[in-house]
Amino acid sequence: MEERLPLFEPEGLDPARRELYDEIIGGPRSRGPQHFALTDERGALRGPFNALLLVPELGRSVQRLGADLRFRTSLSARSREAAILLVAAHWGCEFERAAHEAVGRAAGLTEPELRGLAAGEVPDFADRDERACARLAAALLDGDVDDREWRELVEGIGLERFFELTVLVGYYSMLALQLRVFRV
Repeated sequence: MEERLPLFEPEGLDPARRELYDEIIGGPRSRGPQHFALTDERGALRGPFNALLLVPELGRSVQRLGADLRFRTSLSARSREAAILLVAAHWGCEFERAAHEAVGRAAGLTEPELRGLAAGEVPDFADRDERACARLAAALLDGDVDDREWRELVEGIGLERFFELTVLVGYYSMLALQLRVFRV
């Protein structure tokens, strides 16, 4: 499949795109260990980040929400990455799967857990919170949470974390859709 987006190389960016580019490569994703490359060998943004440069004002909002979801929620790294990997499996998104398997390994997800998540299955996590977060992500990807699940999950993880997960699943589903439609 042919990519449908121009690749925005840093030297050709107009000021609005350059500002967003600098925000992405200078933000929290670039600090600490790099589990997947943000840019290619020419400095162009990889994956969903290149598309954000199409409309910098909207791209800025999307990138900030993504950074907040990765670095400023109450979700444990294992719970967050399990949910993202379930989204990647649901949407068949290879970039999200590859990128977040690397992050998930660094967060401590085991190879059997990663294989299960890649198959769209909720692993039998020993940690009750991780299990509840993964169950919620899977339920959201199936379309809804019934009343029994709602009570169990809110009791298990709390209403605030429940909200964080609904936003996370929606956000990564949006990225998966963009990656698919733009053939990234």
